[in-house]
Amino acid sequence: MSGGGEAPHRTLAAVTSPPHASSPPAAALPAVQVSRRGAARICGGHPWVYRSDVSARGVPPGALVQVVEPRGRALGSALYSSASQIALRMISSDPLADEASLLALVAQRVRDAAAYRRRLVEGSDAYRVIFSEADFLPGLVVDKYAGLLSMQALTQAMDRDDLRACVLETLRQELAPVAIVERVDPRIRDLEHLPPRPTRATFGARTETEFSLNGIKFLFDGLAGQKTGAFLDQRENYAAAVRYAHGDALDVFCYQGGFALHFAPLCRSVTGVDLSRAALEIAERNAALNGREVEWLEANAFDLLRDYADVGRRYDTIVLDPPAFAKDRRALAGALRGYKELNLRALKMLRPGGVLVTCSCSFHVSSAEFLEMLSSAAADAHRSPRVLEVRGQSRDHPAVLNIPETNYLKCVILSV
Repeated sequence: MSGGGEAPHRTLAAVTSPPHASSPPAAALPAVQVSRRGAARICGGHPWVYRSDVSARGVPPGALVQVVEPRGRALGSALYSSASQIALRMISSDPLADEASLLALVAQRVRDAAAYRRRLVEGSDAYRVIFSEADFLPGLVVDKYAGLLSMQALTQAMDRDDLRACVLETLRQELAPVAIVERVDPRIRDLEHLPPRPTRATFGARTETEFSLNGIKFLFDGLAGQKTGAFLDQRENYAAAVRYAHGDALDVFCYQGGFALHFAPLCRSVTGVDLSRAALEIAERNAALNGREVEWLEANAFDLLRDYADVGRRYDTIVLDPPAFAKDRRALAGALRGYKELNLRALKMLRPGGVLVTCSCSFHVSSAEFLEMLSSAAADAHRSPRVLEVRGQSRDHPAVLNIPETNYLKCVILSV
């Protein structure tokens, strides 16, 4: 696959160490045939081909393969998974000659991803460096927290020793980190039929640091927290919400205090709510680090909002930033009901002139469906909110037009 924020890689980078004239020829790469539907998906620019559209026999897990359509026409090269329902993830629209060409291409794309962020990110020493398919490195996620990098390999291919070594070495050359922590999601490794592996530092010994978002300091522990450690995709939304926050503020699903700490200097009072005691303990440390006063509550958000609404608690600013409610399309209806309940209660709790910052990170809930849910909640709450901003994820989490899965975060700011 090629294209995106950087110049398309239709011509492969030269291999740094060409084979000696007497070297034996490289073994032919396995060829995998895709159905007409799979071919149409690739030609439409999407890098994924599902197992039902793939014919592959004897292909090793994580292998680089040549992809052909039913009539034998080459469609490019892909990384194969023997376990995932996404059997193929396209890596190049041009057929790669061999594994050495793959390593050269991966190294170049890591360099391109780092250069792309250097042009875009301002006011922070923490950002996403590599965003999987959005950087044409499927199955790889890398975040930067000051001098520490956090990396996740999510597929059989990206877990290969040679690819991991290539990525790690290129990251060291490009970003000169003091340490690189490899984060492990046991559920993903189980789905990909990968052996267990602990979260650990793969380069350097340091696993903790401080980083800043919009001038606010946060703590990062590479061996704890969710996903790669923090929700950097909200960085620009934090800054946007600051423009409207006022009065008494309530940050629901606050995690380690992102919105709450941004609001603290502007608001009369700020309360952060989360179900995770561990997250709130980090949030408290983050508040102390910045000298900011926030009340932290360990509570179930649904129960708390129901109780607060029933007793007439009122706020001027409310943030709803829940985890993904819809992991797949089958969960969509239930997810929309959950979002509506939260937003209905928040809308009822806002004083006139209040601000609601409401988010969804569920890809399966589209922007149109999220706005329709908000409209229904507003009608039931007998409120008529104005839309101040409709936003998405920070630009270091780029969305690719032909890959809708890369465009997942919705953030709507309303004036009630």
